[in-house]
Amino acid sequence: MSEFILMTDSTADMPESFYCENQIPVLSLTYTLDDYTYTLADSLPMTKFYDKLRQGAMPVTSQVNPEAALMGFREAARQDKDILCVCFSSALSGTYNSCRIAAQMLSEEGFSRRIVVIDSLCASTGMGLLLYQANQMKVSGASLDETASWIEAHKLNVCHVFTVDDLNHLYRGGRVSKTAAIVGSMISIKPILHVDDAGTLQVIGKVHGRNKSLKTLVDLMEEKMGSWKDKNEIFMICQGDVQPEAEQVAQMVKDRFGISQSLISYTGPVIGSHTGAGVIGLFFMGDHR
Repeated sequence: MSEFILMTDSTADMPESFYCENQIPVLSLTYTLDDYTYTLADSLPMTKFYDKLRQGAMPVTSQVNPEAALMGFREAARQDKDILCVCFSSALSGTYNSCRIAAQMLSEEGFSRRIVVIDSLCASTGMGLLLYQANQMKVSGASLDETASWIEAHKLNVCHVFTVDDLNHLYRGGRVSKTAAIVGSMISIKPILHVDDAGTLQVIGKVHGRNKSLKTLVDLMEEKMGSWKDKNEIFMICQGDVQPEAEQVAQMVKDRFGISQSLISYTGPVIGSHTGAGVIGLFFMGDHR
């Protein structure tokens, strides 16, 4: 295995087992709920977190600040290896910039190994898919430079398509108007969203009904994969405490495209605070976002 450390932050929304098995340190964004600030290490159980959202809770999230990033880098630096850190889209969080500042601070403290910080322009398990691919390269013996170059070359090939069940959280985040949120909830309008090339969240469609919105995600996968159609060995899904629907989408993908390997994970609390319960995201490699 190549002698560098692959790092990320908690918005990659991958299972804890993935980080542990592959020895990937994770910097924690935080969320504040009921006057208590939670980190990755002491987060609420996901079912309890989403129960609170369904009851009307509106958590406030915070980026990794430079001091927290520096502490994380210092811990990783004890292994005396180069560090490659893949961060949440800079268009959605200041975490990437905090990590750049922390990397410079650690170098000024005398850390002699390299620290490469990458703006993934991805979110949630889209960043998780990018991290998975990078880890596969690392395990296969790729160097830090080879891995970083692949990430930069292909991060915009990571497609994110998702839908939400409750428009109120998107309204609070400024993604839809108050009128659209009220009317959409009344007539069961479900928005279809994606992360664009700038790493920002965009509404790209609206459909009637939950089942139609789930099918639309798979339709968009077919539209966007292009030349990657036969090269996607795995696809990923994140879900906001709606596991049966995530499994439904996974089966549709497997039936239509024959991709046997999949990963379904929870949408973590930082992303979930902005999407609400019921979010379903589908992530795969494609020609364009």
